[in-house]
Amino acid sequence: MTYEYVTSSAEETIELGRLIGEQLRGGDIIAYKGSMGAGKTTMTRGLTLGMGLGDMAFSPTFALVNEYRGRELTLYHFDMYRITSAADLETTGFFDYMSDDSVIAVEWSENIEEELPEGHLVINLERVSDDIRKITIDGDERFAHLRDRYKR
Repeated sequence: MTYEYVTSSAEETIELGRLIGEQLRGGDIIAYKGSMGAGKTTMTRGLTLGMGLGDMAFSPTFALVNEYRGRELTLYHFDMYRITSAADLETTGFFDYMSDDSVIAVEWSENIEEELPEGHLVINLERVSDDIRKITIDGDERFAHLRDRYKR
């Protein structure tokens, strides 16, 4: 199922991320798509809020992965910008992070698309202008109610 939204500020993108984060469960993998500056890390700030992990997300560009640990779930936030092959991916330990008590969010998922398991959630962020983002979510029925809860 595909859901489409337009946000008009970073705050609205964070709020949409929060609503998505409330629906996440262990084992979920989020594949972000979008150019530099599209709002992937901003969306992740919302995920951490919705998952009850606080407002602490920052770009994992230099660390490769940031870990946000909670009581029930841990969010692993990856940046795959410099990963260009399955062999590169293996060296990151990416597959070791997959578990029933974790959620994985992957920036630059296009670089590892063939390695992602079936059933992952795709969030495409398109920068329309400095403030406006077109956000498309390909996911399951858990996200259908966002149309009612997220008002433009």
